[in-house]
Amino acid sequence: MNAAEFSAIEDAPSSYDLALLDKLHADLTTMKFGFDAITELLGDDAVAAYGRDQIHPALRVLNKQPEAGSLACAVRLFQLGQAESVAAIAAAFPTVRADGLLKLGLIEPWASGYRAKVALAVHGSDVDGELWVAHDLGSHQRPGVLRTDHVLGIGHASRTLAQVTVRPDAERALDLGTGCGIQLFHLLSHSKHVTATDLSDRALAFTRFNLVLNHRALKLDPQRLEERVTLLQGSLFEPVAGQKFDLIASNPPFVITPRNKSEREQDRFTYRDGGMAGDSLVSTLIAQAPEHLNPGAHMQMLSNWEIPRLDEESNEPWARRVSDWFADDLDVWVIEREQATPSVYAETWLRDASQSEDSAAYAAAYDAYLDDFESRQVGAVGFGMVYFRRPAQPEVTFRLFEQIPHQVEQPLAPALERDILMADALREAGEEWKQWHLLVAEDVTEERHQRPGAEHPGVILLRQGAGIRRTEILDSAQAGFLSACDGELSVAQLVVALDSLIGEGEENFTERLYEAIARLLRHGMLRKI
Repeated sequence: MNAAEFSAIEDAPSSYDLALLDKLHADLTTMKFGFDAITELLGDDAVAAYGRDQIHPALRVLNKQPEAGSLACAVRLFQLGQAESVAAIAAAFPTVRADGLLKLGLIEPWASGYRAKVALAVHGSDVDGELWVAHDLGSHQRPGVLRTDHVLGIGHASRTLAQVTVRPDAERALDLGTGCGIQLFHLLSHSKHVTATDLSDRALAFTRFNLVLNHRALKLDPQRLEERVTLLQGSLFEPVAGQKFDLIASNPPFVITPRNKSEREQDRFTYRDGGMAGDSLVSTLIAQAPEHLNPGAHMQMLSNWEIPRLDEESNEPWARRVSDWFADDLDVWVIEREQATPSVYAETWLRDASQSEDSAAYAAAYDAYLDDFESRQVGAVGFGMVYFRRPAQPEVTFRLFEQIPHQVEQPLAPALERDILMADALREAGEEWKQWHLLVAEDVTEERHQRPGAEHPGVILLRQGAGIRRTEILDSAQAGFLSACDGELSVAQLVVALDSLIGEGEENFTERLYEAIARLLRHGMLRKI
């Protein structure tokens, strides 16, 4: 489908009038509608509160500045969900004017003035400058239960996916479930062509509006969008049947939602609920994706997964079910970031859609969640990041399933890419890696813990200050290797020396030490010179 077909979708921003969008761009530029100017206007505390979906501090600041000007009017209108007078909008948007904002579908008459129909956020992407991103107003901006075809803005999940996506140069990339287009914008920075899909035509209309509004920053020709972008409507991989890509990024509607026989399609929150039972949407995506990946291509996504209950006291290991979703011929790296109990999970997503205002409906929906989880003996729900690759060579390089609940350095993608490249290098080198010369990575430090008066430390820790920020417990041989690891001698030379000094004929001494060194290389704590 041509992107132009989403230029005039009912109840979504209109993008067919390029001249009007250029006028809006001019007004936003003139008023400096960007993060720095908004922060200067509101102050750090109010901006931080806004990031937590709390608008009252910003309103307090602006209410004390009744003559704050055009930027204040735009913030009140498009970020705080407040009505503005005809005169205020005329002064703030002298080029596009109120008539233009109405034609673009951005405002509607309200009382004696206007109020916003959409939110307008500022997003820092992989471009020179910032992007303006239109999306539906959240419940903090417009109280009430969200519409079921709600188009999400720039949330924690979309930012996280953008920060963890490894970004090689690509001929063709796919953003599956684009929403308002966040992943698409990032993919355009390193891909010649990006296909973006969504089940919702409203979401694709928002995406097209955002592409045209930001065409200068994104280096797009608004009259020939199809040269760089294809927008397709449909579910999962159906719109791209038979097509292959070099990279797929997806923030899919992975939220586990109770199913019932009487439910209707129009009652489903499509931005988060894929309409399947349990976590089967995620497993289906993982099963279908490989046929759409070129050799050497990868897919990254965020996911929830159910963790079955073993007994009243414990659950199964979280990775047992998840590992079965991946074909044996894929490189796989899954990182679980957190777990939630069924009740905490239910509360999170009932609150997300503002379904807690009607107490009777809230109780019924809460029960439906718990009944649904109990029907499958679910003890917890995991959340994390999924990476898998169709190898360019016949053999698989890695299959990793690990829990990393602590804070990591964002963006994480450079660290992930470094570790993936090292895994590839170790596979290609075979036994020759033992002839490498190594250095300890610059962000790595060592800690030694011992009781007062003790001759030797009881615990030696190696800590990584950047990236995943891993911690390794070292034995004396590993600590000795690291202390001598200055690049002068090869790995094999150092291991032989340590074996003669402290090996004392210990069985498998060198084998275990080589294994530990390879692990530290794969984790980025050692580097090849």
